[in-house]
Amino acid sequence: MTKRKKLIVIVYAPALVGNDRRVLDSVHGMEKALPGLRLEWQVTERRRLAALPQRDAWLLESIEDGGFPLLCNGDESYPVTVWGMGTSGLFCPGGQDQFEVHAKLPLDEPVIAAAATVLEGVAEGARAFWGRATPDDAALDIAYQTAPTLQGPPSPRRGLPALKLFEHIRSPEIPYYLGWLNYWSPAAAEAIGFPDPARDAELLLRSRRTASGGWVVQLTDAPLDLDNPAHLDALKRAYERFPEIGGRAAP
Repeated sequence: MTKRKKLIVIVYAPALVGNDRRVLDSVHGMEKALPGLRLEWQVTERRRLAALPQRDAWLLESIEDGGFPLLCNGDESYPVTVWGMGTSGLFCPGGQDQFEVHAKLPLDEPVIAAAATVLEGVAEGARAFWGRATPDDAALDIAYQTAPTLQGPPSPRRGLPALKLFEHIRSPEIPYYLGWLNYWSPAAAEAIGFPDPARDAELLLRSRRTASGGWVVQLTDAPLDLDNPAHLDALKRAYERFPEIGGRAAP
């Protein structure tokens, strides 16, 4: 049986405070992006699906350790999931705690068509610094850019640049890495110097502004496939263009 490819969405935002409505806004943003999507089910400890008739109230009451429990669409044949987690400042830029929202969706035509809107909805809802949406195969290759080896530094695949560990990046507004679709808040865009009309003409053809003044920037027309030389080259060119990403710029 062929494994179904997934789109992996992650956004990085300031830490939650109390019953923070950004939890609801990020989930609502994802649902609005995909007509008919309702993330109103939870997976119980016995791995059974349980409906959540008062999902929003339940979600706010379930905020714990800086995040929220996994929600799903209740369709095991077409699973869509989202959850949130808090990350200690020990592992984040500037020693600041963060809130991350993670989502997984089947990488099919409806999701591909809506992917930029999904990323925007989750990121703007969470008031994220930055985020990305990338097919799972490419996301694994990109993860090797920061994963330390037993010998020490990362050993990236495919000639991609090595990136600093998240806690060694100087500020939370600087993205840790690139993806197929990239969400950059106004602060993140300023930190990396985007856009420069002269240098970013090609990227701007596949970019759009968000309601908050941020950007969604798409590296390739089709979902990023690093077995495709043109896609790999586009990713490498983007890293060359933005040396701040991954903490590679000279201090």
